[in-house]
Amino acid sequence: MRKESLEQALQVYTIEKECIEGMRDHFDEKAFSQAVDLLKNAPRIGATGCGHSGIICQHFTHLMCCIDQPARFISPAEAVHGGTGFLQKGDVCVFASRGGKTGELLPILDICKAKGVNVITITENLDSPLALGANVVLKQYVNRETDKYNCQGTTSSTSLSVVFHVLQTALMEETDFKNEQFALVHPGGAVGERLNK
Repeated sequence: MRKESLEQALQVYTIEKECIEGMRDHFDEKAFSQAVDLLKNAPRIGATGCGHSGIICQHFTHLMCCIDQPARFISPAEAVHGGTGFLQKGDVCVFASRGGKTGELLPILDICKAKGVNVITITENLDSPLALGANVVLKQYVNRETDKYNCQGTTSSTSLSVVFHVLQTALMEETDFKNEQFALVHPGGAVGERLNK
């Protein structure tokens, strides 16, 4: 490996560490509390995003299911072909879009508004269509991506994951979630074996 390659790779630890530390400065307690309340009281939770954001949204919906909050990733491609039928009035749909104007997500926003689905948007752009159309906006902070061109969805994926981890942690407290509940729905693997001993 070239020395330059190793140096660039090791910079990833510094870049992502600084991003996570910087996220605290952009934390909006009021908006966060509103988001937690919406999620806690939602009969169902949807999440949608494109590319890396969509992949991290799948992680989020799994986290929600792990704490007995029924959730499903809604593919932007399937959403406009009937997939939004999963969402009903009073549900919540979480939109993840760093720029807040991802074209594939805008029709889903319109459907949610028409159906009375509450919208939480996570974005850097508070003046974007997805932010302006949301009930609650959570500010995403990204210092820079880790590659030398500042293009690949690396640090931004970490940032979005952290937002979702913070939400799950708060929801576990707000719903008084017990480890016995997790043991019931997660009997598989080493975690399930440990929980059910």
